Amino acid sequence: MDKVKSSKAGAIVIFAGTTRDNFDGKVVKHLEYSSYVPMAMSTLSNITRSVSSKHGLLGISITHRLGTVPIGEESILIAVSAPHRQAAWKAGEEALEETKQKAEIWKLEEFGGEEGGVWRANRDGAVGVPVVR
Repeated sequence: MDKVKSSKAGAIVIFAGTTRDNFDGKVVKHLEYSSYVPMAMSTLSNITRSVSSKHGLLGISITHRLGTVPIGEESILIAVSAPHRQAAWKAGEEALEETKQKAEIWKLEEFGGEEGGVWRANRDGAVGVPVVR
């Protein structure tokens, strides 16, 4: 939150995306994120500039974990500050959706039992590629 605090801000919105224990009726053991870091950093930088400009933000921060993220832990944190709450709410959601659509970050959903896991783009509804064990 310190990255986006401002005495001019009337609102700070924070979003924390966490690893849940299920997906599509399947038990999830954990998620594992992978990325082409140089490209993802460039994309995230472009997203922060675009969202900040569009919504007149005072500050924005997007942090995404890589590697294994256990159940209940955060995989992404987004914080935005703006003079007014409406802009902050809209900007926070837009930053999340843009990150999921554009950032070069992929996730492995590791399921329990014999099912293995599925690699997929880090976006809602993305079709995955089963991991053969």
